[in-house]
Amino acid sequence: MERVFNFSAGPSVLPVPVLEKVQKELISYGNAGMSVMEMSHRSKEFETIIGKCEGLLRELLEIPSNYKVLFLQGGASTQFSMVPLNLLNRFKKAAFINTGSWSKKAISEAKKYGEVQIIASSEDKNFSYIPNFEELEIDQQIDFLHITTNNTIEGTKFSSFPTTNAPLVADFSSNILSEPIDISQFGVIYAGAQKNIGPAGLTIVIIREDLVGLANSSCPTMLDYKTHTDSSSLYNTPPTFSIYVSMLVLEWIKEQGGLSNIYKNNLLKAQLLYDFIDRSEMFSSPVEKDSRSIMNIPFTATSDALNKLFLAEANENGFVNLEGHRSVGGMRASIYNAMPIEGVRKLVQFMNQFETKNLKEFVK
Repeated sequence: MERVFNFSAGPSVLPVPVLEKVQKELISYGNAGMSVMEMSHRSKEFETIIGKCEGLLRELLEIPSNYKVLFLQGGASTQFSMVPLNLLNRFKKAAFINTGSWSKKAISEAKKYGEVQIIASSEDKNFSYIPNFEELEIDQQIDFLHITTNNTIEGTKFSSFPTTNAPLVADFSSNILSEPIDISQFGVIYAGAQKNIGPAGLTIVIIREDLVGLANSSCPTMLDYKTHTDSSSLYNTPPTFSIYVSMLVLEWIKEQGGLSNIYKNNLLKAQLLYDFIDRSEMFSSPVEKDSRSIMNIPFTATSDALNKLFLAEANENGFVNLEGHRSVGGMRASIYNAMPIEGVRKLVQFMNQFETKNLKEFVK
């Protein structure tokens, strides 16, 4: 069958050229005579793959030389524990800006290891905005400040980042590689791969060198960043196939002209969808305009009945995984890097047709 337009929040759509190359190399990678899935993680072939993957990531994100790049397992959720286990070492205190479901989970984990201050929150309005942090007085006696840069469920995004003397830690899972960023603003960046990097199973961590080796002796070996920096992410078997596919995705991003061109395309896709939603009589966005994500766009119709009908008809027409997260309902279009602009155009066309067909009947 033909490929559908997959608007899943993750695991998400991958570039078709990448899938085609994976298919071509699935039985035998290069001259290895075996698949990457069968290959030793200590083989010369795989060492070349992981080295190239790191090199491309450093090039695309312009990662400074004093930062380590790690290829880990356990998803971003493991980082909710790993960050405090490694960084809560001086004051035993961390600050958080609470902007949604993933922030709350990170906060819950950090409380197990030290004191947590929530210095700003948008929970008062169902996380529909990014709170103003520019005039916050941030406690100087904290070990780190944590933010979630893009909120996959709620559809909000930081457009700028807090300035603090303590390390700024950021969960970039759903918007890494979607636009250029200044890595030097952060002490630690982490991201699950399954949005813009590659398949599920891989987690990327970018950590400033001076923040490595701070974990106390009770920290489990596998949760100590030093374990992985010392072994170049090969302390144990890493998610080899996910790293290989991620390398191909990074090659694809470079071929698109890098993050500047990727960002322009992402802005265009988001604008197409937001423009339609804003002029629609049936659909609306729950997110304040100055906080809107360009990766995850939640929207809802004027009734639950319309939401259900829309999702059913969308699925029948090849627009899949548009259901909103179970905690918020409605719909959500995740338009990561690999979603072609044609997919967004056709979704808008379908939404327009659906509105024209159903609005009068449901208004009655």
